Amino acid sequence: MSLFLTLGLLQSSAAKKKDVKDFWPDGTEMSAWFKEVKPVDINSLGKQYRLTDYGIFADGRVHTAEIQALIDRAAQNGGGVIVVPQGIYMTGGLIFKQGTHLHLEEGAVLMGSDFIGDYPLGKTRIEGETCTYFGALINADGLDGFTISGSGTIDGNGLKYHKQFWLRRKWNRQCTNKDEQRPRLLYVSNCKNVQVEGVNLQNSAFWTTHFYNSERIKLIGLHICSLAKPDDSKGPSTDAVDLDVVKDVLVKNCFMAVNDDAVVLKGGKGPYADAFEKDYPGVKIPEESVGNGMNERVLIEDCEYGFSHGCLTIGSESVHTRNVILRNINISRQGNNLLWLKMRPDTPQLYEYITVENIRGKVKNFILVAPWKQFYDLKGRQDNPLSYSDHITMRNCNVECNVFFNVKQQEEVYHLSNFNFENLNIKASDTSFHPEVVEGFTYKGLNVKQ
Repeated sequence: MSLFLTLGLLQSSAAKKKDVKDFWPDGTEMSAWFKEVKPVDINSLGKQYRLTDYGIFADGRVHTAEIQALIDRAAQNGGGVIVVPQGIYMTGGLIFKQGTHLHLEEGAVLMGSDFIGDYPLGKTRIEGETCTYFGALINADGLDGFTISGSGTIDGNGLKYHKQFWLRRKWNRQCTNKDEQRPRLLYVSNCKNVQVEGVNLQNSAFWTTHFYNSERIKLIGLHICSLAKPDDSKGPSTDAVDLDVVKDVLVKNCFMAVNDDAVVLKGGKGPYADAFEKDYPGVKIPEESVGNGMNERVLIEDCEYGFSHGCLTIGSESVHTRNVILRNINISRQGNNLLWLKMRPDTPQLYEYITVENIRGKVKNFILVAPWKQFYDLKGRQDNPLSYSDHITMRNCNVECNVFFNVKQQEEVYHLSNFNFENLNIKASDTSFHPEVVEGFTYKGLNVKQ
């Protein structure tokens, strides 16, 4: 079935339900925007700039400068669409401008350079911090209405980066993700009204897609895969979708199989990461905490998952996340965790109104809540910031797992409250259940057996 037929069916289905109200976990009504799935029409986006019409060919050479010049030309002429035809076109980091778009035709591959020097270095956002680092293969900053569409592929060409990372990690176990310099596949920052649809996003060197300080984002019908071969070089930290200080996000009808988290909510880390919401008189807020913020109103639905570390992960670099729904998901290959709440002992966190429903498949942990201590650093703060997870609902799931309820109690680090489990059909090796670790735990219709 073609993407446009699929999207048409989705749109038709959505139209039938347009009068049916939907609600966020906190009870507020969901905007009709989340029900609208309209394919990108590149004929409405201005002039089409086909690479081969401008002397850019699939000849194995890296064409960063030529493609960037074409993007700049389109922007100067009022906007348009960069069209990648069939073939493999090599490039380093590209920066899209207001009014410009990207379209990949069937059989088209935009292939990233495996030399980090081909990517822009500058102020960016990475791992919950604002810092200087390398840009992505595709970069969009401060744009309104940016789109990526088509049935082609954006390939991060990440295998060399993966091998180098694992080699460095063998040499230095404390090696961070940033120490082995590698680009993300797509980085969208300070944007609104963004739609990425239909394309294959694969073999990213680092995070596959990263959206920062942006709103009204739709990811529709994507195929995201970053499990490199051979198996000993699986792509480290190739998260499918990183959401970092975002509002109003729809992830729909996507396939995700990556060697880290599938959809993960970020937003900042550190002992004063919540300074955007709370005053700390007399405390100088670290520069890297500037730009932290809240995530709210995220809907992930009708997706298929291959392998991932977390189907829905909150943290480890999330400060305040509210109103997230993961629903109607099929896990076709066993993942590690269905819902993973990473609680950093060095960061004040609030995860609230999270709902996971209508899930089927296999995972290791149905729910995992535990401290996350990787690169723990209080940066001189004398007291431990306390974190909270509140109003967490899991319902209508048919799941096979190793551990049903992997929830650790650690009141000096975090407090759990108002969890609700309903209509769960669970087959687990470890069926133990300890609702007493959560204040105000309600549950009914639990069928948990070995």
